[in-house]
Amino acid sequence: MSDMKSAKALTVTYLTPVSFASLNGSDKEADNISSIKKISAGMEQYPYVSAQAVRRALRDQLAVLGRRLSEGAKSSTDKGSATTQCNPAEFIDDDLLGFMNAQKVEKGGTNKRTSAVRVSPLISLNHYQGDLDFGTNYMGVEAGGDPNIFETEIHSGLYRGTILIELDRVGSGDGFKEDLDPKEKAARVKVLMAAVKNLWTSGRQSRFLADISPKFVAAALLRVKNPIFLECVQVQEKAINTEMLNETVKDYDKEIISHAFGLRQGFFTNAPNGSKSIGEAFDVVSSWIDAHYS
Repeated sequence: MSDMKSAKALTVTYLTPVSFASLNGSDKEADNISSIKKISAGMEQYPYVSAQAVRRALRDQLAVLGRRLSEGAKSSTDKGSATTQCNPAEFIDDDLLGFMNAQKVEKGGTNKRTSAVRVSPLISLNHYQGDLDFGTNYMGVEAGGDPNIFETEIHSGLYRGTILIELDRVGSGDGFKEDLDPKEKAARVKVLMAAVKNLWTSGRQSRFLADISPKFVAAALLRVKNPIFLECVQVQEKAINTEMLNETVKDYDKEIISHAFGLRQGFFTNAPNGSKSIGEAFDVVSSWIDAHYS
């Protein structure tokens, strides 16, 4: 129990296969082509969902799961960006995802909270192969116009993402006059884990409905803040590189308090030793959170 209470971070790296999707829009390369975001590596391009989009998806799921979110507010400066209510004691998203309100100097300067939740982009492990979906918009035909022909970049592949939660900063620090009750801290982290388990983004879902919830997870409760599985979850021909995972656990034995692997049957041809189902793995993570904040 003392080891659980000494934890500084919780990290989860997850895999999700996407069969047909256009997950995150980019700037148009041409007037009639809707592009997806991609990063270049060598001679290939790999689609990704930006960290900003993943954070938005998590925030939206917090609302779906019954949590009241901090509503947007107009900036107090003439040219400042809109911000939230900046009240982390009351709103879970202000606590976990942070905020910044650049006020005028006479009003006290910048009011900010650095996010306690760190998120990587959701990046594909399979390169983009140039696939396009052809579409035609007939809405203007009845008014005497011509059909509007357009194309959308689409992709099929396995995507990998990572989240790291600074457990010692949840419910405390910037924006708090006093720390939250430990039970509320635990509740906030557990509902965030439920949002990860049920991850879904609303962008481009009207015609390209996609499931991006995890089908494999590698989770660890840590004495340090280090996303140890971020680059170490690798897949080749649907086979998970279990040797790399085992070596990671061995290398960070002194930093890891506990770890768990979970996967959905049928998506991969093998599994690390001791793997559980996705639901069981998230239940284990919830038990870590309860033990840490008890």
